[in-house]
This record gives sequence, structure tokens and C-alpha cells, in this order.
Amino acid sequence: MINWIWICMAAIGIIYAMFSGNMEAVNEAIFESAAQAVTLAIGLISILVFWLGMMRIAEEAGILRGLAKLFRPIISKIFPEIPKDHPALGYILSNLTANMFGLGNAATPLGIKAMEEMKKLHNNSDTASRSMITFLILNTTGLTLIPTTVIGIRMQYESASPTEIVGVTLLVTGIGTIAGLAIDRLFYYKSTWGKS
Repeated sequence: MINWIWICMAAIGIIYAMFSGNMEAVNEAIFESAAQAVTLAIGLISILVFWLGMMRIAEEAGILRGLAKLFRPIISKIFPEIPKDHPALGYILSNLTANMFGLGNAATPLGIKAMEEMKKLHNNSDTASRSMITFLILNTTGLTLIPTTVIGIRMQYESASPTEIVGVTLLVTGIGTIAGLAIDRLFYYKSTWGKS
């Protein structure tokens, strides 16, 4: 559906430009934007490769396992339906860790694996389980310690201080995560009260 919306918007813009005599400006903007997109993508690739390498080093050094052990009691309380040694918890922890470092692209495959494991626990049902909904909320609100991708974009556009957003990002994503979990629990307990 979204693809059709974008296609319609682009078509309307091009048709309007043809009738208003601005087709030359539209062509110029298309090629200029394409060049900027390639430059931005190449710049972001270098930053993502660096942080993915750091994640690999942290994994090999056992830092991620240490983080997993540190956060496992908290995650077990957030996801009480998942058994303590189930692989889903490992994928959830890895996904959340990648999101904390602003590596959304690296977090995506881990999030998909976590959802697949939770679906197995839910007898492969097409209905989302409580754990799946909670994980989706955590993944969407995405508590971020270091917004790597945004810092990379700010560096690409030669920001005077590309890292000045770290504190604000931590504050906003922290509030979002707490609010998301609070609403998740409110709706869960409200639905369980209605059944009893």
C-alpha cells in the first residue's frame, strides 16, 4: 500500500511539474538527490562496518555474553512466558544490544530470529503472543545509548558537533521505552482483569 502512495505522489509531482513548466527543476532535483543518496550510503556503510566490527570484537571477547547475563534477570521479568534458557531470550538480548548502539540494520535479523523463536513457543499461531507484542514495543521504542547512524549522517553533512545529540537521544528513547512498557503492562493487566 505504501509503495502505491509513493508512486502516486511522485506521479502527481511530475505531472504538476510538466504543466507548470518546472520539469527542468524536477530533473535537476532527481539527479542531485540520487547523487546525494549514493554519497550518504557510502558514508554510512563505513560507520556501520566499524560498529559491526566492534560488536564482533565484543562478542568474541565475551562482552555481549556478560551484558546478556547482566540483563537476563530484567529480560526474564519483562518476558515471563519465555523459559529462562530458551534461544529467544538470546536473540532478544542481542537485538536490544544492537539497537542500544544505534545499529538498526544489524538488529533487524536478530529481531526476526527472536520473533520466529517466540512464534514456535506460541505453537506457530498467526496471532501475536504477549511476548511478541512486548518485544515489538521494545524494538520500536529502541532505547539508544549511541545513535551511530544519526551521528554518521551528521558527520556526512559536516555538523560542527555530530555527537551532541547523544544525551537527548538517550533521554527521549528512555522515556519512550518506559512509556511503551507501562502501556503494554496496563493493557495486559486490563485484559486479564476482564477475563477474571
